[in-house]
Amino acid sequence: MKKTSVSGWVKSGEPWVWLNAGAVAISVIMVVGLLLLIAVRGLGHFWPADIVEGRYALPGNESYKIVAEQVESVDVPSAQLIEAGIEVDESITVMQRTLMKVGNRDVYGADFRWVIDNYMEEVTRPEMLFAAERREWGNMYGYLLAVKENGNIVASTEDKAPTDSSLATWATLQERIERALAIHEEIYQVEKHDIGKINYGLERLRLQQRGYVLENQLTPERMADLESERAVFDEEYKVLQQKLIDLYTQINRDTILVEAMDGTIIEQSVAKIVRAYLPNSMSVLDKLGFYGSKLWEFLSDEPREANTEGGVFPAIFGTVMMVLLMTVLVTPFGVVAAVYLREYATQGVLTRVIRIAVNNLAGVPSIVYGVFGLGFFIYFMGSSIDQAFFPEALPSPTFGTGGLMWASITLALLTVPVVIVATEEGLSRIPRNVREGSLALGATKAETLWRVVLPMASPAIMTGVILAVARAAGEVAPLMLVGVVKLAPSLPLDGNYPFIHLDQKFMHLGFHIYDVGFQSPNVEAARPLVYATALLLVIVIALLNFSAVTIRNHLREKYKSLEM
Repeated sequence: MKKTSVSGWVKSGEPWVWLNAGAVAISVIMVVGLLLLIAVRGLGHFWPADIVEGRYALPGNESYKIVAEQVESVDVPSAQLIEAGIEVDESITVMQRTLMKVGNRDVYGADFRWVIDNYMEEVTRPEMLFAAERREWGNMYGYLLAVKENGNIVASTEDKAPTDSSLATWATLQERIERALAIHEEIYQVEKHDIGKINYGLERLRLQQRGYVLENQLTPERMADLESERAVFDEEYKVLQQKLIDLYTQINRDTILVEAMDGTIIEQSVAKIVRAYLPNSMSVLDKLGFYGSKLWEFLSDEPREANTEGGVFPAIFGTVMMVLLMTVLVTPFGVVAAVYLREYATQGVLTRVIRIAVNNLAGVPSIVYGVFGLGFFIYFMGSSIDQAFFPEALPSPTFGTGGLMWASITLALLTVPVVIVATEEGLSRIPRNVREGSLALGATKAETLWRVVLPMASPAIMTGVILAVARAAGEVAPLMLVGVVKLAPSLPLDGNYPFIHLDQKFMHLGFHIYDVGFQSPNVEAARPLVYATALLLVIVIALLNFSAVTIRNHLREKYKSLEM
């Protein structure tokens, strides 16, 4: 009886239901766990950690003062430390070592040091120990001694405790940093936008003159017109140049004196400081406010320090813009191909071979598409476009090099099989009597297709688009060949005609993760940003997919009555 009951239970299929449910549950747990790991490692980077001060003395070595942030701690077998030549008590089998961020790379040559916790002595957290984020050379840690203006001390203190003197000096520093940031923003506006617009106009005039020369149409009248326009730009540039000189004179006025952990006195320009803070004296609310400002900087600012500091906004913008252009390209081509194969093509051997080829294309490695895009789109089509439409710019390529357009087309080619297959599946599910009813009422085949069939198949089309977006947004390998770069000086969308610059190179979140994780000269500083950027890429893809799913659900509800 027992054997029969087990056999019946197996035949009922219930074990397979439980097996599938368990596999799904394990997969969900693994995905959620991975996302939690990425979130904790990435988002924790923006929290203002305390700065510790202590003395570090390895056995047989002279002790020295250390001032740093504690990054992470790991257990190390004592035998490993003994092999490294460090004297360790043999009764201790495992010791803990901590990665310390000492900063001041311009003084010490490296941002991080490993220390063994057992040999850290006199560890304290002084309230006036401060951290300063700089535009270059990483963070600075130490005690603020004085604030100088044009070489003259305007505020100073010798106290390493929160006295009236030290707090007044700190308040003076904060005022000077706010002033420098305001001037820096004005300099950015002048250099990036005002002078950038002039440079764009001058380049346009140069290309126009070059075009006249190539066509033998450069008359004295045209040359005079070009020179008059160029003179206007030159006058505007002189005014902006003088403005920049004044701004740089103002921003370089203030400096500070800082005592580093080894007693070295560093004079640091306030213009190079992004923010300064006292983490040991900050309350929880202060740290939450700081955390929010750092998170916003990460989302809205440009990268600095070899992409290990600052934000990733250009990469976010480039990723979203490329995916949107790819979607605009892949959707009509995929739908038209699917409609032809399902509605117009003769269902014979050739059509079956084409469907097999389309399915096989979906499995081709993405790097192959990148090589194809480089060879066909850039070297062949791009060079031909340059010779036909931009001869005045040669030998500098316009479309004969990687850019936003070629990257979008390459990814559209990569994802078009997905759209074709999904659309065909949607078309095959539409009842035949719906088509016949439309034709019986006097509609042509084209009208039936446009007004009845495609609207009913639109949810399936959106499913294909969702799958295409999910794959394209995370691709990196082909983009490395057709347009993505480590750092783009400007966005491919600006106020200069034609506003969207399809020939321009761009940044991408996926490539940014690769660059920061594997090409960064400062691995320890870059590691948290790898996690943060990876989490951001997942969120961007999820938002793009959520938008497409919302549209699909709306279309499904709209045309549900037709299916019934």
